[in-house]
Amino acid sequence: MKAKIAAAPYLLWAALFIVIPMGLVGYYAVTDANGAFTLDNFAQGMHFAPVIGSSVWLAIIATALCLLIAYPLAYLISRKSFNHQRTLVLLVMLPMWMNFLLRTYAWMTLLENNGVTNRLLGLIGLGPYEMINTQGAVILGMVYNYLPFMILPLYSVMTKIEPFLMEAASDLGCSPGEALRRVVLPLSMPGIATGITMVFVPSVSTFVISVMLGGGSFMLIGDLIEMQFLGNAYNPHLGAALSLVLMMILLICMALTDMFSNPEEKEGLLL
Repeated sequence: MKAKIAAAPYLLWAALFIVIPMGLVGYYAVTDANGAFTLDNFAQGMHFAPVIGSSVWLAIIATALCLLIAYPLAYLISRKSFNHQRTLVLLVMLPMWMNFLLRTYAWMTLLENNGVTNRLLGLIGLGPYEMINTQGAVILGMVYNYLPFMILPLYSVMTKIEPFLMEAASDLGCSPGEALRRVVLPLSMPGIATGITMVFVPSVSTFVISVMLGGGSFMLIGDLIEMQFLGNAYNPHLGAALSLVLMMILLICMALTDMFSNPEEKEGLLL
């Protein structure tokens, strides 16, 4: 009884801000302007399959780059002394203390045609290059903003891997590369799965980065949904249907990564 009373505030919060909003999204997705049941909203949403595919593809690229950058960095941080670890983790988190929009605006200043990067390149006789309003700029913005969400889960897992495991692998004849593949990689799979989810989910649904760094030239599903609710093409029913499609994509991603969330079950597969 006491446990139910203690959980009451959370249940009320979940009902007000999760269940009811999700119910409204579902209602709008399967109704038309007159409130009649219809699946035409999903049929219209299929016309935007290229936008959905592009969003997923760019999110996959950004997630893969974050993993390639974060994995060795997290491993190096986890091998440092405790005081150095705290300092390095603080440096990783430091950009997150700044507003998301300000961080993205800073990249606009760096990448624009007359920006800092092109000016520096001009000093050595290179450029100017078209860096802003490109897919590369959008991916760069995703990687920069979401990289800490990949580093921190990996670091939290790798810091629990005891150094003697690497020593034991070396004593048994493993090279450093083999020890990394056979010991560290399997044990770090939960962190990889969590990091992929935490980066892919905001990347595939982002709209601020694509607008600011892509100049609106590369529409993503987040931009498309925003247009249905706030743009001139006001159609909340289509926007709700697209939101459900995006939610299904995210649920599939989470289900796939959850397959690797239990290290005791999955280590053998990787060994």
